[in-house]
Amino acid sequence: MGTNYYIKTAFKEYSRGKHIGKRSAAGLYCWDCGITLHRGGNKRIHYGCEHIGLTMCDCQWNKVCPRCGKRLVKETFENGAAGRELGFNKSVPKKKTGVASCSSFNWAIPEVELIKICKRKIIRKSIINEYGDIFSLKGFQNILKECPIQYTNMIGEDFS
Repeated sequence: MGTNYYIKTAFKEYSRGKHIGKRSAAGLYCWDCGITLHRGGNKRIHYGCEHIGLTMCDCQWNKVCPRCGKRLVKETFENGAAGRELGFNKSVPKKKTGVASCSSFNWAIPEVELIKICKRKIIRKSIINEYGDIFSLKGFQNILKECPIQYTNMIGEDFS
């Protein structure tokens, strides 16, 4: 589950342009300490466990932050990262506090390249997601506030 983002083409309202990357729900994160609660760290978040292959198997996740001991803040589809990916969470994206869900962002182009392209483009809202939602650079940067885990190892790859 995730959402792909593209640089919007100037002439076709909903056509996909250059792939920017993909936002994905990434499980529990301590926003105060800046660490995932996944026992395998950031690199193992989107992988299944060894014994049954489920991505969200309880064996992979700490119940409390290993650094500060805080517990999960109760979330629903209306305010959590999974709900954001499924379209139920309509709240304004923002950095959270305590232990709560987060998203990751896997970049297909360097962020500095995106900024240069958006500043150079004539149209004000230069970014579009796979569902047709259109964003300005600032609006997209707000989305990234809920993505404390960011990957750059796929830059230059076609993975949309």
